[in-house]
Amino acid sequence: MSQTVDRALSILPLLAQGPADLGQVAERLGVHKSTALRLLRTLHEHGLVYRQEDQRYRLGARLFALAQEAVENLDVREIAHPHLVALNDRCGHTVHLAVYEEQEVLYIDKVESRYPVRMYSRIGKPVAITVAAVAKLLLADLTEPERRVIAEKLDYPMYTSRSTPDAAAFLKELAVVREQGWATDLGGHEESINCIGAPIRGADGRVLAAMSVSAPNVVVTAEELLTLLPLVRRTAETISREYSGTNRPKKV
Repeated sequence: MSQTVDRALSILPLLAQGPADLGQVAERLGVHKSTALRLLRTLHEHGLVYRQEDQRYRLGARLFALAQEAVENLDVREIAHPHLVALNDRCGHTVHLAVYEEQEVLYIDKVESRYPVRMYSRIGKPVAITVAAVAKLLLADLTEPERRVIAEKLDYPMYTSRSTPDAAAFLKELAVVREQGWATDLGGHEESINCIGAPIRGADGRVLAAMSVSAPNVVVTAEELLTLLPLVRRTAETISREYSGTNRPKKV
């Protein structure tokens, strides 16, 4: 880790103990006040620290927002995991859970299939955003202007002949996913892998995560996998209700 980053991060636990002035921060870091001021200004620009009227610094609201977001993502994984395992037990296929963060869709949980064939996907790894079922579900929940901005910035690699070719096609597919409440990736990333997915919603009805079931053609055909869609959607609904603390079915 670079010395500058290390020093900047060292300020946060210091301020967690309470507000501190420039001299106290510099003394704790063992640096000149000018260096401490530069670090504090950078953290302030990102909302991680806040300068009070008494010239002391405290932790900023952005830091708490980030922490809350992390907790919420951790919570959905914790709540969803036993349901993902139960779904895997019933169908035997690979089950994923994903969220949208910082312009990427990331897997945050995975339950492996029961058969020897294993998928390349890994927890914490970004998905192929233009073709993955979970990515379509997460992006489809954004507003139309947000979807358009993102779609126009993306590259569209042709992983297979079924990959999404361009922004226009992607936006059209997102509109369909938004309307129907589920998504597929039928050979769009890998010719031999098919995937079906459903959204997990919070109490406000917004999509906070997406789950999917994936399987290779050598195990089940795309048509056979699609017969599991009602089960996948029911699982997503159950997770949504548990996450929201309500017994009312969620719209999917």
